[in-house]
Amino acid sequence: MVDLRLGAGIAAGRLSGALIRALGLGGATTVPGRLARALVPDLLARLGRGLARGSVLVSGTNGKTTTARLLAWIGRRAGWACVHNRAGANLPAGIAAALLGQSALDGRVRGELGVFEVDEAALPLVSRALRPRVVVLGNLFRDQLDRYGEIDLVADRWRAALRDLPAEAAVIYNADDPLVADVARLRPGGRTFGIADPSLRRGERLEHAADGRYCYRCGIPYTYGAAYLGHLGEYHCARCGTARPPLDVGAAEVRLDGIAGSRFVLVAEGERAALTTVLPGLYNVYNVLAAAAAALALGIPLEAVAGAVREFVPAFGRGERMTIAGHPAYMLLAKNPAGFNEVLRSVLAEGRPIVAVIAINDLVADGRDVSWLWDVDFEMLADRCRLAVVTGVRAQDMAVRLKYAGLPQGTIAVEPDEARALRRGVGALQAGEPLYVLPTYTAMLRLRHILARDGVVHTSWED
Repeated sequence: MVDLRLGAGIAAGRLSGALIRALGLGGATTVPGRLARALVPDLLARLGRGLARGSVLVSGTNGKTTTARLLAWIGRRAGWACVHNRAGANLPAGIAAALLGQSALDGRVRGELGVFEVDEAALPLVSRALRPRVVVLGNLFRDQLDRYGEIDLVADRWRAALRDLPAEAAVIYNADDPLVADVARLRPGGRTFGIADPSLRRGERLEHAADGRYCYRCGIPYTYGAAYLGHLGEYHCARCGTARPPLDVGAAEVRLDGIAGSRFVLVAEGERAALTTVLPGLYNVYNVLAAAAAALALGIPLEAVAGAVREFVPAFGRGERMTIAGHPAYMLLAKNPAGFNEVLRSVLAEGRPIVAVIAINDLVADGRDVSWLWDVDFEMLADRCRLAVVTGVRAQDMAVRLKYAGLPQGTIAVEPDEARALRRGVGALQAGEPLYVLPTYTAMLRLRHILARDGVVHTSWED
């Protein structure tokens, strides 16, 4: 029997999406889902049941867009029809919109596997509705404190999500993150991923941006054999013995090639595969590991995973490559201290002074509190930046931060208008020199809108 209410919800959502796109008001990545869910509150659950291979949910502070996009790419290369919220709308309405785009009026979904990035705070709600086959937990760092609160609050929400998971669901988690590993202990049998190359260690002391530095069982500081990124690394507690779990999927022999990407050996269950990726930085090695571990859990062979990773193109704004006025340019989203530090390390690995446009907004989707700028190690730019053009709503705050980081007078230019900031950055480049664009989330959308208008990139929903 046809469910008239479900059909009406799907029709209303799809019609609203068509109107939004026809009127040039955006990509309709959220409103259709919001409207349809208002009419059919259990829409997510009902459409999710139509996915024959189930759903994979990817969550974490950093990297969920890239990880989900890569996993969907691997799935498609394996011959599966994937439904994916590729524009990054990761709240329930955005996931519903992605499903609506592949649904008939009778509720049948034209797709086999759902791959959805999920907002950290929304994971319990989405998980309860979709009853996922696989959950991927990436990392937890301070981010948008005014919205999420401290990372322990997000961890509590994740624990609630894991308690409600179906018994047969697989949990894939980052073993190098002590808080994520503590959350995942609720689910014995979870599969782990992490770095298996001690040569990448950055000493035994954690950087300033590190968060989860205390044992979650007894409260004393962890002892690190190797710290790789923020609080991620090989850790153990001298009092209770809690330690990084053994790795099921690891990255060995890692070679970071700056903005060009990286190479490493993917090790899983005794098998090894040489892997290259254009995704820059150690933080993206973690993203590749997360997607690979999920793909292996879904039954995709290791060599097929490695082959798909080699051909993968980054998501918009996440190591995205473009050409502006004849110059190579890279856009790297940077929205919290740990992520920003890794972006800076990647661009500085080129070994020459850089020209950068740094765009800082404090809109709701960015978090209204920009005090986190003082936790980023901008000091590493002090003698490595030929010009930093700062723009966005909080351009002045960024300029003050760079001044206190030690950038010489004359290397900081304030230009609140984003289009003029891009032109000023390009104008400072020498022949063949790249421009690095480092924006927060809404600043990235604004800059991409300008670049799309100028024909440099596609809009984010077309990407």
